[in-house]
Amino acid sequence: MAPKNSRPKAGRRSKWAAAALIGIGLLVTGGVYAGASAAMAATEPTTASSALTVEDGKKLFQANCATCHGMNLEGTADGPSLYGVGELAVEFQMSTGRMPLQMQGPQAPQKPVQFTEDQIKAIAAWVQSVSPGPTYPPAEIIDGKGDVANGAELFRINCAMCHNVAAAGGALTEGKYAPALTNTSALHMYAAMVTGPQNMPVFNDMTLTPEEKRDIISALLYLQENESPGGFSLGSLGPVSEGLFIWIFGIGSLIGLTVWITAKSN
Repeated sequence: MAPKNSRPKAGRRSKWAAAALIGIGLLVTGGVYAGASAAMAATEPTTASSALTVEDGKKLFQANCATCHGMNLEGTADGPSLYGVGELAVEFQMSTGRMPLQMQGPQAPQKPVQFTEDQIKAIAAWVQSVSPGPTYPPAEIIDGKGDVANGAELFRINCAMCHNVAAAGGALTEGKYAPALTNTSALHMYAAMVTGPQNMPVFNDMTLTPEEKRDIISALLYLQENESPGGFSLGSLGPVSEGLFIWIFGIGSLIGLTVWITAKSN
């Protein structure tokens, strides 16, 4: 009788081998597909399909702004008419979060923006189409390449009495205030001069020429980009904060030194 062969048959595989091969194949196929999809998406040209239209702006306005400003910009008891304010004023008020107004007060405070850039531009475009007004400036007006020295002088003459000579802002009457300009964009500086938001007067081209506006914007951008040459700005409040600093630390140090000398002599 022939002896039994206890060795396994050649070529016999584990029962998990097929499943492992299928899994590896799926992983490789998925990785190749994901990489190809990402590459195709990166090479596809971007389109403006996400941009909103003027009609979209009208719907957004009527849903979010008409309660105070009327369905057709006519105004109500709770908000002024927007006839003639133009898209520049709308962009300024909404991009700084001042509108929509959260609550009635001496003036609208700056707060987090509630709409996307596309939505704001769509609303502004609709307002401009209904009742045209001030619009966006040429790029060179807000490029920051004007005469800084002349702009600083013009700012001191026309703006510093409210905004502080260092553009740090200041208090006005009845709870109102002139905001600091230390983080304001060039576009919003121009918009404020042209549209006169809150308590600010309008500086038209007869009051300040476009070149002078450019110089003022350039001077303010220079202040934003350069630190105080004197060291600590102390809030840029002038002699009040400086005198207080000297009194507390200067006189206080002298008193402390006097007490120490007296204690040592005793």
